[in-house]
Amino acid sequence: MLFDFLSLFILTTGFIIGLGAVTVIDLHGFLARKSSYWTEATTKTHKVTKPMIWIGTVLILIGSIFTYGLSEIGMIQYGLLIVMILNGLFLSFKVSPYLLKREKEGLSSRILPASLQIKIQISFIFSFICWWGSVLLFVWYNFQK
Repeated sequence: MLFDFLSLFILTTGFIIGLGAVTVIDLHGFLARKSSYWTEATTKTHKVTKPMIWIGTVLILIGSIFTYGLSEIGMIQYGLLIVMILNGLFLSFKVSPYLLKREKEGLSSRILPASLQIKIQISFIFSFICWWGSVLLFVWYNFQK
């Protein structure tokens, strides 16, 4: 019973931390598409949200292993987590360094190039589907119990 409680607590905590941060940065990114103000705000905000998203993702992974095990829902969750991690790697190691470089150069308020915006929009779609799909699986799993 304690093990089940801790598993669900870890998983829920991961969703709260990670999805909260994802929502904040996704909204900033959406507003930044055509606004120099929001572009700069996104650059500053991502320094806080990026580690929170990774913490949330790790907690979801740990909580999922203990909550779902090798169940069918678990396998779907692990697939979503793989996509979330790959997406996070792209954002952390491609987009984030680009934003930080621009900030150092005093260009953080300059709207991002269209080619990068398209990649970020595709990333947003994967992010939205995976994070909210994971929450849906979590609710579905607990609804069936």
